[in-house]
Amino acid sequence: MSTDEPSISFAAFVLSLATTAAVHFGDINDPASQTKQINLPGAAHMIEILAMLQEKTKGNLSEDEAKLIDDLLYELRMRYVEAQTSEKRIITP
Repeated sequence: MSTDEPSISFAAFVLSLATTAAVHFGDINDPASQTKQINLPGAAHMIEILAMLQEKTKGNLSEDEAKLIDDLLYELRMRYVEAQTSEKRIITP
C-alpha cells in the first residue's frame, strides 16, 4: 500500500458495518436508492458478521476497540429485537 492511499482503522471498519445494519433497519437512507427500506434479514446478517469479528479478534483489540464492538453489538441486538417486536403488531397505536 502506498502512502497516498487512505488506510482504514478497525473502528472505522466496525462503524461501517454498523452503518450498513442501520440502512437495513430502515433507520437511514440506502445510499444507492436514497430511500429507507427495511431488510431485517440483512440487519441480522450484519450483526452476525460483527459478532464473528468480535470472536475472531478477541484478545487482539485495544480496550477502546473491544468496548466499541461490545457496545455496537449490544445496541444493534436491542434494535433488532425492537424491530421484530414492532413488525408483529396487529394494531398500530
